Amino acid sequence: MTCGTGVELPFLIRPENTARYEDGEVLILDRRVYPFEVKFVRCKGYRDVAEAIRDMVTQSGGPPFCAGYGMAQAAREARGRSSEGILEELERAAKCLIDTRPTNNGIILMTEKMLDVGRNAVRNGHDVENALVQAVNAEFEARHKRGLAIGENGASLLRDGDSVLNHCWAESGIVYTVYVALQQGKRLTAYCSETRPYLQGARLTADALCDMGIETTVITDNMPAYLMSRGMISKFFTGADRVTMDGSVINKIGTFQIAVSAHYFGVPFFAFCDGPDPKAPTAADVVIEERDPNEVLHCLGQRTATPLAKGYYPAFDVTPAEFVSAIVTDRGVFSPYSMVSYWQ
Repeated sequence: MTCGTGVELPFLIRPENTARYEDGEVLILDRRVYPFEVKFVRCKGYRDVAEAIRDMVTQSGGPPFCAGYGMAQAAREARGRSSEGILEELERAAKCLIDTRPTNNGIILMTEKMLDVGRNAVRNGHDVENALVQAVNAEFEARHKRGLAIGENGASLLRDGDSVLNHCWAESGIVYTVYVALQQGKRLTAYCSETRPYLQGARLTADALCDMGIETTVITDNMPAYLMSRGMISKFFTGADRVTMDGSVINKIGTFQIAVSAHYFGVPFFAFCDGPDPKAPTAADVVIEERDPNEVLHCLGQRTATPLAKGYYPAFDVTPAEFVSAIVTDRGVFSPYSMVSYWQ
């Protein structure tokens, strides 16, 4: 799809380059090696999908769609069983997929939605696998429409000439915000923190923004405060794996320290999300994933730390509402202190 400026949505955000369903198999773009290599991991069953999500083959907004297709695989696996047997397999698959990355609320919401689709298909005697595949495909279309709405709201916060800092890979939030801003004729430059240890900022965000024609500079994770002190950053944007009802932003580790720096230097911090989690009143109600400590001792397959040292890897941190300027959603831009308004 192309906007009025002739700029297309970047490779990474196109549905077929997130995941696709082919003859009972789920093909997932391996974001661990992109953009150096365009490779798809082929998953033959939902347990393979779960392993791919756990192993960071896909991140950010990718896992929910992969999990959705994984639910279709569960239905395929249960074909020929009784209605009760099919539902049991779907529930088993949902738990398996949700358990992969418990902080990512999108996986939970997608699998719960697909469970409802599966139950309705069983109840009405429809092909459960097909119903689930079609439902996931519809979710991709809904993401596009929701992304455009988020982009309209995000672009309203940008001025011509802004220099935007991004941390990690905010997926459709930052892409559609830039997409709409370009339609409005705004000129932007971008900085991307590299985002160790998987370098999502250096590889994914930077690639997508360059793909859209944005002048983009990659910086190390310990540079943002210095750039802010020199007046080089106008706005700070991130995604959010979860926003709680008290306005806390749970996102990629490192978000909190940049937000504190932004607050000190008067740089607005905006977080994209599809809506706050009504089941999480505070950050204490969210499980913060801790990954294999060995992962922080390596980068792109190369050990980067002395073999004498150990690692520690909380995958996410919590930024309290006091350091958040606003939450950008499809329904508008909200103060972090008025999250309840999103649902009213």
